[in-house]
Amino acid sequence: MHTVPLWSSEGIVALRRRRLRLEVVRGPDKKKRVELERDRIVIGTHERCDLVLTDPTVSRQHLEIELSSRGYAIRDLDSLNGVYADDVRIREIVVTKGLLLTLGDTRVKLAPLSDTVDLPLPRQTQCGALLGRSTAMRRVFARLLEAAATDASVLVTGEPGTGKELAARAVHEHGRRAHGPWVVVDCTVPCATALQSALFGHEHGAFAGAGGARMGAFEAASGGTLLLDEVGELPLEVQGHLLMALEHRRVQSLGGSRIREFDVRLVATTRRDLRREVNREAFLPDLHARLATIDLHLPPLRERPEDVPLYVEAFLADQAAAGASLVIDPIAMDRLGRRAWPGNVRELRAALEHAAMLPPAGSPASTAAAPRPRPHERLSALPPVFAPDPSDPSMAVLEVVVDPQVPLSLGRALLVERYEQAYVEALMHVHDGDVDHAAKTAGLDRVSVLRRLDLLRATKR
Repeated sequence: MHTVPLWSSEGIVALRRRRLRLEVVRGPDKKKRVELERDRIVIGTHERCDLVLTDPTVSRQHLEIELSSRGYAIRDLDSLNGVYADDVRIREIVVTKGLLLTLGDTRVKLAPLSDTVDLPLPRQTQCGALLGRSTAMRRVFARLLEAAATDASVLVTGEPGTGKELAARAVHEHGRRAHGPWVVVDCTVPCATALQSALFGHEHGAFAGAGGARMGAFEAASGGTLLLDEVGELPLEVQGHLLMALEHRRVQSLGGSRIREFDVRLVATTRRDLRREVNREAFLPDLHARLATIDLHLPPLRERPEDVPLYVEAFLADQAAAGASLVIDPIAMDRLGRRAWPGNVRELRAALEHAAMLPPAGSPASTAAAPRPRPHERLSALPPVFAPDPSDPSMAVLEVVVDPQVPLSLGRALLVERYEQAYVEALMHVHDGDVDHAAKTAGLDRVSVLRRLDLLRATKR
């Protein structure tokens, strides 16, 4: 075992982890060796990698090694020359023992060691608004609190719906700047000028449509924390201006001449893997390094099903506070725990909210307006939702949960809407965000794809 839980009378209190040795056995950096025990290890030529190589045939951030409960997950980060294991090109594999990897003209030997390190886990099952009793989430809590104790920049990554903004807010609330401002900039705004104005401010008449002078987020967040939400969506032009501001610790508003220094704690979130974006030249490597001084990754809900009851309990508590005392049927709870939840915690809560609004058993359903839940009503119905069968990569098999109390027209509409959301998200992932290629594959025009993307983003905010 590469990670062993340590138990006490209070449950799991720590993780005992085996250290990992990476040794270069061929290439310009031959004999270079590092020993690490981190959750995620990156190999590449960028100076911030855990194993830094000088081989020009190796990408800036070539591959990642993540320690999971199954072993070592090795992923190619869309490198130029790929990753080979025993002369077979791989994209992602999980191994439980040593391995020889080829990256360009370099070979790296991966060897688990007998040396171990103990990683304490906090007892708490909540950190800010984040919940979790799983070891994975308690490990996140530990790293989050460590990050909050510093003023370093934090990059929070994870799939949509995992709670990235909640994690960012927890970093702020547990840090020394907790009493300072909390300012959020939405980086999904499509206009580069509007983004620069939001970040740095503007003077009257600085650009077409600019009204009076506006204070930028860096200035507004002085003494506090600035969150760059979905920073992976920033256009390259804005990335360059942001990098310059971070390097010099000062900003200049659009149309202005006065330079202002700033004092902010920077936290960024993204659903994208910025290391892959760096290799695709869609994200500046130096900006990524500035943002990811501390990298905090939130695991998807499907990897921690033991946390599902905790979220359900929190939902029921919220309902009770609103005057609707609900209990959940054991069968429904079991069903919730077994679903994959591609939308993660956000999708789980949406399913619970929908189920809570269904008409009571035995009462006539209404398509006009769903009644408020009654006191002490048993929550047993779930909305008609689906998730891809993880064993079927073609996604041809769908798990459909049908509730006969829901009118057919409503159930059909919900199912179609959920399918379209999942389809568009998967389509854009396969085509790396290329709208033209995605539209061609889907048999749609570009405008239709963009419209569906806008709807998808709106549902995730």
